[in-house]
Amino acid sequence: MTGHDSLVLRVAGRPVGRYVTRPELPARLSPRPCLHPVTTLAGTVVTEFSPADHLHHLGVGVAVPDVEGHNFWGGRTYVRDRGPTELDNHGAQRHTAFQLRDPDGFVEELRWVAAGTELLRERRTVAATGLTDAAWALDFTFSLTNVTPDPLTIGSPATNGRPGAAYGGFFWRARKESEAPRVFTGDREGEREVHGTRADWLALTGDTWSLVFAGATDRTRRDPWFVRTEEYPGVGSSLAYDERPAIAPGDTLVRRIVTVVADGRLGPDEAATLVRKAVSP
Repeated sequence: MTGHDSLVLRVAGRPVGRYVTRPELPARLSPRPCLHPVTTLAGTVVTEFSPADHLHHLGVGVAVPDVEGHNFWGGRTYVRDRGPTELDNHGAQRHTAFQLRDPDGFVEELRWVAAGTELLRERRTVAATGLTDAAWALDFTFSLTNVTPDPLTIGSPATNGRPGAAYGGFFWRARKESEAPRVFTGDREGEREVHGTRADWLALTGDTWSLVFAGATDRTRRDPWFVRTEEYPGVGSSLAYDERPAIAPGDTLVRRIVTVVADGRLGPDEAATLVRKAVSP
């Protein structure tokens, strides 16, 4: 991946993720800062950047397909009664500055710009923390403030007429392998059972790695999970599942996701134990 102003996240001195603030991408991919590669402590890469199946999937970050009609997800836009449509409506997330920049995390200011206008100002806080000899946690908070004089609504293909496609918000494009990963929560298993549900945590496990996602605030835990395993491996937290949330002028939307990144294939009990350790104060 090419880009400028990258930094490396470390856990106990070991590199576990690269964050690029200005990836060099065409406008139709909705350029935005992202984390890639992210690795386990043993060095297994657990993200993908601009894969052939979805060029606009960029590792780990925040991507929203519809902010008052502007596409901050990349690729085609789902239009009601027309389906996926190529539109000239792409926005970009522009890195402004780091308020804090340490080996184990950072605080970043960003501007969400489309059609020459700044719509949202974001503060992004990311931290990497060791949990065990085989697991660490990525703590990711984003705060979106409406800097326009009018309300801004956030949508998804689901709210625009495509049932089940409620992607948009925090999104992790995971490693694609020869077999689809296993996905489960504390009481459900499989894409059909887990997708669109609300659960305190959700685990995705591949050949030699596991990711366990958890909403770290009450508000975040109310967002349903967006899950794909068969078509491609990806997990997100849905901002616009069945309705369009609105951000009033000057108001701020905040979400916080903590992801456990582990070597090996975790079971439900192990996943729950690590999440408790990662999310506890």
